[in-house]
Amino acid sequence: MKVPSQPSGSGAEPDGLEDRLRRFVTIWSRAIFPVTATSLTRAEFEGHLLPLARELRTALHDRSFDTAPAHRAGAALVAVHCTDPDALSRTLGVIDSYLVLYCGTEQDTPGEELRARCSRLQHAMAAGFAQALRERTRVEQEAIARSSLSARSAAEVALHATETRFRAVFEGAAIGIAIADLEGNVLEVNETLTRMFGGLEHHVRSKNVSEWAHPEDAPHVWRLYDELVRGEREHYRVEKPYYRGDGTVLWTNLTVSLLRDAEGFPQYQLALMEDTTERRLLNLRLRYEATHDALTGLPNRTLFFERLEKALAPAEGARFGLCYLDLDGFKAINDSLGHSAGDRLLVEVADRLQSCATAPGEMVARLGGDEFVALTTGPHTEREVVELANRILASLATPIGVDGRELTVRGSVGVVEGPAGERTAAEVLRSADITMYRAKSAGGNRFEFADAEADARAITRHGLTTALPAALERGEFFIEYQPLVHLGDGTVHGAEALVRWCHPQHGVLGPDRFIPLAENTGLIVPLGRWVLEEAVRQARFWQTRHSDGGPLRINVNLSPTQLHHPRLVADTVDVLERSGLEPGALCLEVTESALIGADDDLLKPLRQLAEMGVDIALDDFGTGYSNLANLRRLPVSVLKLDRSFTRGMQQHPADPVDLKIVEGIVSLAHSLKLAVTVEGVETGAQAQQLRELGCDTAQGWYYARPGAPDRIHALLLADAV
Repeated sequence: MKVPSQPSGSGAEPDGLEDRLRRFVTIWSRAIFPVTATSLTRAEFEGHLLPLARELRTALHDRSFDTAPAHRAGAALVAVHCTDPDALSRTLGVIDSYLVLYCGTEQDTPGEELRARCSRLQHAMAAGFAQALRERTRVEQEAIARSSLSARSAAEVALHATETRFRAVFEGAAIGIAIADLEGNVLEVNETLTRMFGGLEHHVRSKNVSEWAHPEDAPHVWRLYDELVRGEREHYRVEKPYYRGDGTVLWTNLTVSLLRDAEGFPQYQLALMEDTTERRLLNLRLRYEATHDALTGLPNRTLFFERLEKALAPAEGARFGLCYLDLDGFKAINDSLGHSAGDRLLVEVADRLQSCATAPGEMVARLGGDEFVALTTGPHTEREVVELANRILASLATPIGVDGRELTVRGSVGVVEGPAGERTAAEVLRSADITMYRAKSAGGNRFEFADAEADARAITRHGLTTALPAALERGEFFIEYQPLVHLGDGTVHGAEALVRWCHPQHGVLGPDRFIPLAENTGLIVPLGRWVLEEAVRQARFWQTRHSDGGPLRINVNLSPTQLHHPRLVADTVDVLERSGLEPGALCLEVTESALIGADDDLLKPLRQLAEMGVDIALDDFGTGYSNLANLRRLPVSVLKLDRSFTRGMQQHPADPVDLKIVEGIVSLAHSLKLAVTVEGVETGAQAQQLRELGCDTAQGWYYARPGAPDRIHALLLADAV
């Protein structure tokens, strides 16, 4: 084996670091030396491991993290004949337990990062080990193949020439060799084959090959055998398992050749067997680790997708049902009790879910975090998937004990069911994920069925969310203005700025389509500042360019997120100063629901703005179940009455209850020196009633729909005339 040279250019390593490295190598050597077929002494073996450990330590701390050294280290183990599967398992265990402990304190890399790197190094070492073992096996197989051809040729010559030469090849071969007649009776076996079957010759000699059938035989194995003994083929090669005398399974690469007599008639069959049991077990173990979740033991995302794709393959009458589960409030458990408690909770949840899917065609998998999926297949999944979802929710109803605490676990389940062959696995999982969030939004601890229209809306919302930042940069937003009309004389009193999005695909979108998305992503802060800047700039333009009339005030909506932003006051002052607009010409509208239960810290910036002269309007008043007496402590100067109170005034006669409510609100507002603005005025009858009730200003389609700023100016000119 070529030993990697010690890295140069860094000088001698500190004694403490080198000592810890050598202790790590000693632990590694003790773990794998007993299962390594090598002629080296323990000290020589450690000499081979030392540079490998040094490369692992360097990779652990390298700024540009690379798993290639671990990959080379895995291959290097195979090079020194450390090929026992247990050696790989012990090596990965040593690295997992001791690499960070002995080699992880020499730099300021965070502990979590070191553990993550250590895990990736383990995976890379296993991959390097497996690749090197496959390459070694390939070389050995080629040698065996050459030996097989040589053995077959030698056997044919020996049968026709000398028994001595035949025996030399037969007994000295490194692979198992057996000779049987055409009826399948075993006539001769060599010592190697006897050892492969447990060392007892009578377990193989005088047997008939038909007794060696195995449930996992491929369908074509015995068809090939029949063709060979009939003389229709000269040889065949298959992978075949056998039962040993003690009941264990022997896996082999089996090559069977037909031996003919001097006249060319079939006479014997020659079997050459290579023992592949250990290699198969290693491959199965690596396959299991690659397809199962390390924490819960459930199938992971990889294996689940394989099963789902098979279930979705087109077939007559085939259907599927999928339940996508997400635990409600799991993050709070992790944050309060720690990840260790969270992991134990997930293990218990996994056990309960596994007990829910025991019928044929059902499986449970963990996709990651606290997300699980359950799959059922068959012709009756319309009923079975509902039963499965109910079993899942019922299994979570009993509290789970963790660290002496009884934790109540709830879950939200998205259910997708339908015929196979119509959707891909990715489409099904996406629909289930969307549906699960719909169940969570509805309160959780329930399941919802997938709905194509709801999926389309969710996909559209996601597309709009991802497009928002670029849309602001590209200038796709614009503002329309709706006039505020003085009910006393019908003149334009001001205008409300209403933002719109000119989307390249969906056309013009109203604020109800994108403002909630901007709130959730935090983009509402830069978007809100842009709206404020544009609206204030427009108001100042009206004042300076149109002395014949201009809005006395510009109203701008303020979102709950903006209320909590620390620069609300500073940004507002900055915008007003740069535009030259007086604070009294600006009114900020805040929804009533945003101020329910507001403390002094939240009200402080609004009070500061009000003291500067900025008007604060309480928008959608009457929809937030607010305490009317609480109005006295709010720094508002305007109440905007929600349109639900005045909708009954569109008919004649007006609803007397609505009239009394509005009359009471107006009286209360005026007693508190608050102006009253009414939204949604659509008829002249409404306007007349509101005027008689004492409302101050109004807006709605009766006066004008939201439009471009020049339309507001046209209304102002009409008032002037």
